[in-house]
Amino acid sequence: MTDATQIPLGARGWLVLLTLCGATFITGLDYSIITVALPEIGRDLGFATPAALQWVVTACLLPTAALMPLFGRLSDLTGRRRLFIAGVIAFTGFSLAAGLAAGPGLLIAARAGQGIAAAAIGPTALALMTSAFPEGPQRTRALGVNGALLSLGFVIGTIGGGVVTSGLSWRWTMLILFGMGLLVLLGALTVVRDTRRSRSARLDVPGAILASGGLFALVYGITTGGEKGWLSLPTLISLVGAAVLLGGFLVVEARHREPLVPLRLLRRPTVKWGMTMGLVTFGMCGGATLLLSIYMQQVVDWTALQTGLGFAAEGVAALVAGTMAARLISARGAGAAIALGLTVQGLGTTAMALLPVDGNLTLLLGTSAAMGFGHVLAVVAAVTTITSGLDESDQGIAGSLAQMPTFIGAIGVAGLSAIVAARAEALAPTTTQVLATLGGLHTAFLLAGAVALSGAMVGGTVLHRSRAGEREDVLAA
Repeated sequence: MTDATQIPLGARGWLVLLTLCGATFITGLDYSIITVALPEIGRDLGFATPAALQWVVTACLLPTAALMPLFGRLSDLTGRRRLFIAGVIAFTGFSLAAGLAAGPGLLIAARAGQGIAAAAIGPTALALMTSAFPEGPQRTRALGVNGALLSLGFVIGTIGGGVVTSGLSWRWTMLILFGMGLLVLLGALTVVRDTRRSRSARLDVPGAILASGGLFALVYGITTGGEKGWLSLPTLISLVGAAVLLGGFLVVEARHREPLVPLRLLRRPTVKWGMTMGLVTFGMCGGATLLLSIYMQQVVDWTALQTGLGFAAEGVAALVAGTMAARLISARGAGAAIALGLTVQGLGTTAMALLPVDGNLTLLLGTSAAMGFGHVLAVVAAVTTITSGLDESDQGIAGSLAQMPTFIGAIGVAGLSAIVAARAEALAPTTTQVLATLGGLHTAFLLAGAVALSGAMVGGTVLHRSRAGEREDVLAA
């Protein structure tokens, strides 16, 4: 069997890969680098309430999640390179606008623009990557680098946000993205090529409206559920509306001649189970990462900068997993790699329940490194599973499906946060606030670990059978 790590990408291949990975890196960086700066943004621009300030994050997240399927299909119809360049230009421009914003309204509008641009960048970058590198070891290696840098973007954003905000100003968090966007744009214009011509077809407008509206309502409902309560009227209206819109979307797709998301893709076991495993790893890792931040700041009383540095081991482990993913997937298969990744992630997350009230740096770094390593391995294997064996004309929409768990995984953040709050409230009458919070965190860590380990058992088995079934069908044909 060919060793994926020995397949050369070539000088131009590396330039293409760095450009496409750089684009996904800055979109990941964008979500995390601004989070640490929120308190200073609130003071500087005069946000009235914490709820209003939270829209600095939410305004970017919602359009990205809602519009990704639309842009994924548009890239298949109109040309991926063209849409990718447009997305990078828009993201770069809105980053500059966000850095220069003079008031809350202007900043939130610029952040929404960044979110729309990120929705165009994500699926087109992945589709261009799967087109530039043939299916097999080269593509798996490229996806490994991409997965590592995407996760590293979140981690570096947490660290860099604290450093930049403390030493300069929150505005530099956006201006740095502007500078990085210019570099990505240079690469997009000079080395990235579109290997596939656009094709004439009608866009599924009803499907686009229903999918975008349904995903917007779903992510909004998940976001507000953790803040306002799962039984609050805004949350219930959003989640019911999401169910109605997405249900209508499936009905429309079954009847449309050129559907936005062909149902034959959603019926493929590799696609639906790959997305499910992506949702498990993103939901539990994203939730546990937030809980670690709470642990470091509210229990151990670290500063924002110390907290950012506390995630350094997770970032290093993400890079290691990205470099090893291709070899593991080539040797054992994507299903086995997903099972291994989720197992390591689950064990690391479960061990976080041992974190003490006075802190333990060795345990913190070890458990977060295990979680980060397993998460990136599972992500790369899931994306490989989703995008493999598909026609070239479907790679754009496949790219959007592969990245949807990143945003729908917010349900894990909201769910684990609710568990922490409920457990801490139950413990509060008999102990201190810090110990009650720690008890809630321990409970949530155990649950997150159990979900990841369950995903490892189920996903690995199902995907192995799916792959075996596909091979038998090919041989029979």
